[in-house]
Amino acid sequence: MKRHFPNGIHVQITFTDGTQEILSGRQLNEAYDQALADYRAGNHLDAKGFSRGPQKKVHLGIEYVPVKPGMGA
Repeated sequence: MKRHFPNGIHVQITFTDGTQEILSGRQLNEAYDQALADYRAGNHLDAKGFSRGPQKKVHLGIEYVPVKPGMGA
């Protein structure tokens, strides 16, 4: 996910076990923001995604946002 969704949209997600759930754009945006914060914390990046530590190659970007059944409730 490379951007935020509009808050008012609804996205239907089908999980590997076959269950389906509808999440709002707001819920997906919150999950995205949390995944991004976790990624940055795990890679010692600041809030803007810049490395303030020793220079090394860092893969930037979030391609996977974890969702699970029950988030839409």
